[in-house]
Amino acid sequence: MQNTPLRALFLLSGLALLAGCQKEDQGQAKQAPPPMPVGVLTVAAEALPIVNDLPGRIAPTRLAEVRPRVSGIVVERVFEQGSQVKEGDVLYRIDPAPFQVQVDSAEATVARAKAAQLQARQTADRQIQLRKSNVASQQEYDTAVAQLAQADAEVAVANAGLADARLNLQYSHVTAPISGRIGRALITEGALVSANSTENLATIQQLDPIYADFTQPAADLIRLRKALQDGKLMTGDNEAEVKLMLDDGTPYDLPGKLLFSEAAVDETTGQVTLRGEFPNPHGDLLPGMYVRVQIQQGVEKSAFAVPQQAVQRDAGGQANVLIANQDNKVELRRVTVGRAIGDRWVITQGLAAGDRVIADGFQKTAPGASVQPQPWSPDKPAANGAAAAPAKQ
Repeated sequence: MQNTPLRALFLLSGLALLAGCQKEDQGQAKQAPPPMPVGVLTVAAEALPIVNDLPGRIAPTRLAEVRPRVSGIVVERVFEQGSQVKEGDVLYRIDPAPFQVQVDSAEATVARAKAAQLQARQTADRQIQLRKSNVASQQEYDTAVAQLAQADAEVAVANAGLADARLNLQYSHVTAPISGRIGRALITEGALVSANSTENLATIQQLDPIYADFTQPAADLIRLRKALQDGKLMTGDNEAEVKLMLDDGTPYDLPGKLLFSEAAVDETTGQVTLRGEFPNPHGDLLPGMYVRVQIQQGVEKSAFAVPQQAVQRDAGGQANVLIANQDNKVELRRVTVGRAIGDRWVITQGLAAGDRVIADGFQKTAPGASVQPQPWSPDKPAANGAAAAPAKQ
């Protein structure tokens, strides 16, 4: 009985201490977390090039099929398959013996015609002298002059025959019509070739420079021209510059230039054909290769671009970005995404100049939350490091 007041005192003290701890815990629970640091990018209008990525094929600038110009037996192949040849280089030799015989025969014909011409000229000269002395008749004089003219014509015919025979002898050496890279030999020594045959002996392609033929939908060209007329686009100094992406995705180092675009649209595909020319000093581009052609066709005057990481998509595929408003509250903004420029998306609808787009730290925040905006730089993701600091406290 004597210990009862002491026990009651201890019990009351414990209850008071427990109540104080509960109030302290409730106060800490009610304390709001600090604003989350995020990296923001202030949107501003800028002039961005309109670069179209189009499929294309590589084609040689010049293509020549080597064909014989005389008929005969091939006795030698001179060139090395797959090598570079120059215009005029001998590629094949056809047996020249028959053509040499024709040259010798033509030379003899010329000699005989010249002998007849000499005799006719001497006769005409005598008739001229006799005519001056009134010894020869007019008919004899006319006959001598006509025979001389006929002899001159025979000499001309003989000379033409000799030239033709020499030309055929020259054609027995099949030469390269253009400079370029020659392919495989399509015939071998001992083959009989004909000047009237449709079969070619080899193919030469000129690969430096080289062409890239590509197509673009006609609707895109119409849309670009309309935008230019409406003043939404402008032409740049290098709008005709063309670049290549190889089939494996690596860029081709040397830029090209746009040569022309077809004036007509292909009825079957609705595409317009364009052609670019590229230097190919090392032979990296080969005819038939599939490439992606990037051509700049204009400059958009006032465009908005954001980092690709700042654009998120919901379950329905709608593109969204998070905006830090004037009260530093997070807002969800629906946007329309256009073309890609490097690691940025061009936003065609949904943004205005001065909007602060959250580009870093958006994974740890949500619409309606308070944030601490910080300037964002792609080289310094400060928001992630700053966001980790409060978590250690």
